Amino acid sequence: MYQDYKNVEHVKPSGLDLKDRLVGVQRVTKVTKGGRAFGFSAIVVVGDENGVVGHGLGKSKEVAEAIAKAVEDAKKNLVRIPLTKGTLPHEQKGKYGGARVLLLPAATGTGVIAGGAIRAVLESVGVHDVLSKNQGSSNPHNVVKATFDALLQLRSADTVAKQRGISLDKVFNG
Repeated sequence: MYQDYKNVEHVKPSGLDLKDRLVGVQRVTKVTKGGRAFGFSAIVVVGDENGVVGHGLGKSKEVAEAIAKAVEDAKKNLVRIPLTKGTLPHEQKGKYGGARVLLLPAATGTGVIAGGAIRAVLESVGVHDVLSKNQGSSNPHNVVKATFDALLQLRSADTVAKQRGISLDKVFNG
């Protein structure tokens, strides 16, 4: 799922205190010759609020079952995101389908300034101070995936120094 990204650290769900946030539930309809068949699709974000997060999609005839399936799916896709003092290491754009997301690090005390789906993802990661903007589509499925696109492109200063083969001081002063 995350093969397009470098430096993605997958995390096993065992031993983590994961909290799940429901992003949205959609009622879907399939028209058959016998009438309409209703089902539900749920998108959920799980995280330990300390840099580990995952998202999942569940579908079922019952809402509760769809949510349970989504949580199980999300636990299979956990990744670690680099954080710096409760915010992001640098600004980053993400996109998926028609959704575009802009994430900006913020000063301490700013809070999470984000709408619906972006807020759920950022709070699950454990970001306390961030500015964000959703541009383009507001479809929650695509917004969650665009937010993950942005988060997975983030690199900590240590990672940048290691990739460039220079000291940490040179990253900031070089």
